[in-house]
Amino acid sequence: MQPPHCRFFAQGRCNAGDACRFSHVLAPTLSSGASTTVVLNDPRPPKLPEIIGPLFSVDVECVATGVQHHDRSLAQIGLVDADGSPVLNLYIKPERPVVSYLHPLTGLSAELIAQQGIELNDALARLRATLPRDAILVGQNILKDVEWLGLKEGVDFACAIDLAALFRVWTSENRYAYFSQDHTAAVWLRGTPFARAPGAFHDALADAATSMALFHCFCRARTDLAKLAQLQQATLSAPRLASFAMQNPVFEGVCQGHRRTCTCGGPFFS
Repeated sequence: MQPPHCRFFAQGRCNAGDACRFSHVLAPTLSSGASTTVVLNDPRPPKLPEIIGPLFSVDVECVATGVQHHDRSLAQIGLVDADGSPVLNLYIKPERPVVSYLHPLTGLSAELIAQQGIELNDALARLRATLPRDAILVGQNILKDVEWLGLKEGVDFACAIDLAALFRVWTSENRYAYFSQDHTAAVWLRGTPFARAPGAFHDALADAATSMALFHCFCRARTDLAKLAQLQQATLSAPRLASFAMQNPVFEGVCQGHRRTCTCGGPFFS
């Protein structure tokens, strides 16, 4: 049975990620031998705020500082501008001992952090000094990154646009389908450097650039409903790879927080 849909994920503010016991990614199902299809009469079509400030995308990567799925510490901050050009790429010395750098997922290593890492407070100060207060932040589940960074809307930035909400699709099953950044980029940005190869690690700066490329691609497509529907159908139909947490319930002794395979006994917050 399909678990209930996560209303917090739909708003871009689910704290549990892959550990959530409610549904985030809704795979297409089969009905009368046909795949689920796009329905254009979305009951709540995504709305973009008026773009009156500079666009930026920010992304973070974390390392494991314990064996439970919520034992994580910031280790990289990536910031790009509206053109996808790098603005900041900061590596951070974790404040607690690292149990695993989760290298296949993050691309981080002890050597990289030792060579380029700075103190967390210094990194956050540099980010706030660089980010204009009228900035509009774009990203996949961007409010989670904002939470990690301790940024405040209306103080450190103007507003945020969640790509998970922009790229969701209202289907003939009368429900939304949601997609990971990797899956969306594989369809919408196919043939470009932003379409990550399967199994490639996540780099915060590269992920931020991909988010910005996806945002611009969506803005272009939304002016042509036929093209938008074509891309949405392709996004629904394309096969989806299992997440790192699904493929690796435990990595280097660290629980990856998939609710169905969790063994660490750590709490879930949704």
